Amino acid sequence: MQIKLIINLVYITSAIMFIYGLKLLTSPVTARKGNFISAVGMFLAVVVTLVNGGIIDYKWIALGIILGGLIGGFFARLVQMTQMPEMVALFNGFGGIASLLVGSATYYELGSYNLFIMTTLFLAVLIGGVTFSGSIIAWGKLSEVITGKPVLFFGQTILNGLIFVAALMGGAFFIANPADGYPILIGIIILSLMLGVLAVIPIGGADMPVVISLLNSYSGIAACAAGLAIENNILIVSGALVGASGIILTNVMCKAMNRSLYNVLFGGFGSVARKSEADFQGEVKPISPEDTYYILEAACSAVFVPGYGMAVAKAQHAVRELADLLEENGAEVRYAIHPVAGRMPGHMNVLLAEADVPYDKLIEMEEINRSIASIDICLVVGANDIVNPAAREDKNSSIFGMPIIDVDRSKTVIVLKRSMAPGFAGIDNRLFYNENTRMLFGDAKSSIEAVISQFKEL
Repeated sequence: MQIKLIINLVYITSAIMFIYGLKLLTSPVTARKGNFISAVGMFLAVVVTLVNGGIIDYKWIALGIILGGLIGGFFARLVQMTQMPEMVALFNGFGGIASLLVGSATYYELGSYNLFIMTTLFLAVLIGGVTFSGSIIAWGKLSEVITGKPVLFFGQTILNGLIFVAALMGGAFFIANPADGYPILIGIIILSLMLGVLAVIPIGGADMPVVISLLNSYSGIAACAAGLAIENNILIVSGALVGASGIILTNVMCKAMNRSLYNVLFGGFGSVARKSEADFQGEVKPISPEDTYYILEAACSAVFVPGYGMAVAKAQHAVRELADLLEENGAEVRYAIHPVAGRMPGHMNVLLAEADVPYDKLIEMEEINRSIASIDICLVVGANDIVNPAAREDKNSSIFGMPIIDVDRSKTVIVLKRSMAPGFAGIDNRLFYNENTRMLFGDAKSSIEAVISQFKEL
């Protein structure tokens, strides 16, 4: 009785640490501290659970801690910031497969069956399988192992619906007759893995931030279901927190794109360009690093708008150095952050934080748009769809209605880009042809370094 009381007290402590850590994660200033507190809370919960269950003795627990710490430390050092979205996708997948395995193992350990446990066990397996295979496909798209474009075929939605119904029917039979449910459980696992693949392949690269947050939510819901199946309170709490926060973030991402979740999942966004997008033409005006320097040198205010191209070029440190030079020259410098810039939620914030950009200089889209007409120069560093005026002006555009950063309304726009290739949405960007836009072609990091050289020389 006393041992159980101690265990529950540790669980309550861990839950409080999760909630407090989640609160700290809402601010970039305290995010690292919040992550550490949450990690300590999970460490305590895992150790106490293993000790209480008598599953593993102390030497194996210690070995697991050492191996897990080494693997985590190794990948924390090895993985580049540009690969962070892929890493997050894999984290979601591992969470899903863990819930699937917990649910499957619980079925083998049960001596008796009841409706509640079998239902939650089924949900843990189904949602865990979908999360795992869907996350692997998301990882493949993000890392370009498979195409990032939507993969569509005739009857795809119907097939997905049939697989989902078959999984539900299999679950009903499994719950009704659990004693002989082993073959059905295997079938449910196979169907869940198939559903995860088929649910993510029709989603294009432009929607990856939404998919990442949704799969994160799925992993939490699967963990919560697994916690209910094995009657583990801390797993229920942690899964519910992850599931709820993931759903909230998914909703924020959808609003930032002015699209419904249904449209993201089943719209095949970016698969084809509409006629008004494909036929749009104009004349671009290239600019050299030397001329860019003269424009920047005369500017009193400047706004950097980062996108995935900045991540690819690893240009965040060069951006920070150029910003420092502009401030030394008397200019006011800020960074405009779009909610879906990059390939995961908060991608640009993470990159700029790595370059030690002050947090108070990161300005949200709505706030910067209110004053952008007075900005002397906007430097678009590898961003595309999030600054495309077609989202505001062209009703035939596939991104029409998506909130954008209105850089075209500033006095001068300089776009740093390798080529005229379209962004994730697969459509041309009419910003590039505006009268007040200049294109600085080339690798973003090299281009910025060339401008910095001009500042230092002149």
